[in-house]
Amino acid sequence: MTPLRRLSLALAALVALSAPLATLAQERDGPLRIEITEGVIEPLPFAVPDFVPETPAARDYAAEIARVVAADLAGTGLFREIPASAHIARVTNFASPVQYSDWRPINAQALITGAVGLTNGQLTVKFRLFDVFAQAPLGDGLQFGGPEASWRRMAHKVADAVYSRITGEKAYFDSRVVFVSETGPKNDRLKRLAIMDYDGANVQFLTGDNSIVIAPRFSPDGRRVLYTSYQSGFPRIYVLDIGNMSQRALDEQPGIMTFAPRFSPDGRTVIFSLSRGSNTDIYALDINTGERRQLTNSAAIDTAPSFSPDGRFIVFESDRSGSQQLYIMSAGGGEARRISFGQGRYGTPVWSPRGDLVAFTKINQGRFHIGVMRTDGSEERLLTSSFLDEGPTWSPNGRVIMFARQSAGADGAPSLWSVDISGRNLKRVPTPQAASDPSWSPLLQ
Repeated sequence: MTPLRRLSLALAALVALSAPLATLAQERDGPLRIEITEGVIEPLPFAVPDFVPETPAARDYAAEIARVVAADLAGTGLFREIPASAHIARVTNFASPVQYSDWRPINAQALITGAVGLTNGQLTVKFRLFDVFAQAPLGDGLQFGGPEASWRRMAHKVADAVYSRITGEKAYFDSRVVFVSETGPKNDRLKRLAIMDYDGANVQFLTGDNSIVIAPRFSPDGRRVLYTSYQSGFPRIYVLDIGNMSQRALDEQPGIMTFAPRFSPDGRTVIFSLSRGSNTDIYALDINTGERRQLTNSAAIDTAPSFSPDGRFIVFESDRSGSQQLYIMSAGGGEARRISFGQGRYGTPVWSPRGDLVAFTKINQGRFHIGVMRTDGSEERLLTSSFLDEGPTWSPNGRVIMFARQSAGADGAPSLWSVDISGRNLKRVPTPQAASDPSWSPLLQ
């Protein structure tokens, strides 16, 4: 049994003991892949001593990078950090052999060591991952480099690599979230487009304080953002290039309202809702040629479309059956199939990056929920419940859902929260101001 398989089995055992729907899949001659659909009671203990500074200027970053790595892993709910106060020894030389006898007594099953160098504004971060009980490394060490200002991103890359090696899943730490930052009283609230790291750090504003924006959505490459703005007096879709901050309106037509846009998986098409009078249908727009196609044609309100990861299907919400429900149709339009049949109303569906689930907002008996279901409508599970939860967005690996939550009362302000698809590990995502409408980017390149 390889060290990687042994440590994966250790995590799998913890999952299997506490999660009746947890499953393990093993590829031929490959590492175990862990699929977790219920909660984990006992997370895997790990240790991350401060990284070793290899140049004097890197001393502060060495400690900070180790803290971000630890926070990333512990924040998943799958891992538990053993605090530095419990460590028996320190790591002072990255190249020295690991003394496993220093880490087994404190029950560290995984050990992460690293080193940081800083020369002429360029930072170098390297790390190694060890299976303490097998007394062996888990794969080769890796090294990342970049500008000094990107130190947090390099920490996220280290955590991504550790997460993937132990769980067998893709990771999600090196990603960003675009959202609507809200300030001011509830009846006169300013809504600006903002972007941040997935954990709430490095917030930057993308639009000014003279417009009202809603529903930002990332492109598949993470370089552009679609959003709806009211700066013309009507809701209209814009696309913003994050790199050069240029923006332009899509499908401009006087008096026509367009909203709820999303990119196709290849980034070439935008699907959205277009409203004329009391009728709202879903359209597709070629973002390069401007060619527009109507995909639905009903007297109902059809909105909030979202592509499947392979681009073949679209899930959307519609009240064509008399109440707000979820439907799936071909990406080219045509007959739609209803998939939601539980009590209450359903909206804001979003297809998982894995392709197996649809996340949604549900309203039932005066409560709002974030939930998931299979793409055929089966196995519906509600993950949250509150006065107002809405607008789910998936992490790049389909493991975590972020959404907006608002408390009751006249002064209730929205905030961002995240929850594991098991329904566990519900926590608030820190933002400097009230926040809503999150959209999670793919992993950064």
